[in-house]
Amino acid sequence: MMRHLALAIAVAFGGTLAAPAMAQSPAQQPIAQQTPQQVVQGIAKQLDADVAGRKAELQKNREKLIGIVNQVFLPHFDVDYAAILVLGQHAREATPEQRAQFAKAFYNSITHRYAEGLLDYTNGAVKVLPFAGDLNDKRSVVRTQVATGDGKTVSVDFAFRKTASGEWKAYDVIIEGISYITNYRNQVDAEIRKVGLDQLIKNLQTQGDQALKAMEQNGKAHGS
Repeated sequence: MMRHLALAIAVAFGGTLAAPAMAQSPAQQPIAQQTPQQVVQGIAKQLDADVAGRKAELQKNREKLIGIVNQVFLPHFDVDYAAILVLGQHAREATPEQRAQFAKAFYNSITHRYAEGLLDYTNGAVKVLPFAGDLNDKRSVVRTQVATGDGKTVSVDFAFRKTASGEWKAYDVIIEGISYITNYRNQVDAEIRKVGLDQLIKNLQTQGDQALKAMEQNGKAHGS
């Protein structure tokens, strides 16, 4: 199950960039004009182009794999807003500098933790389901199904919000009904109560994905 979650999170953190420009393709509209569904459709196209055909190369070069994640994902993910949600009540107590440091360190840890999951990605693995309902500027959800290498299907939903600049950006990923923000908020809360926010930031900055992995294991041990 964890391998499936790693693949799903990697898909979510690995490709929200519109594909190269082609006339009449909705994913090729200017970023500010793309709907959440068009942004997610760009995920599938970009993953097909950047990952599915280069697995052998990327398997030997982890930093190049991380580079792809950063290049194609950062422009479309609201890292700062997601970090505030993960911090929960602690966001109110944190300084702007602490929130910025946590956002950067947490994002870097997440990408390094799950980047290898992209190597399980197969061409055409993401199926974007029809969008239901009206767009809501505060929360609009795009639903997808991700086929894993062992033939199973994982439900992956992307929660979007419209930013002040008018762009739709993802801020949460719900995998098989489990919100990554809710999941990590519980773990971050426990870790902050244990070592404090400054020490957690330092651990994420110096230990990266290993600090995140330890935090996840501690959460399991305490039933969170």
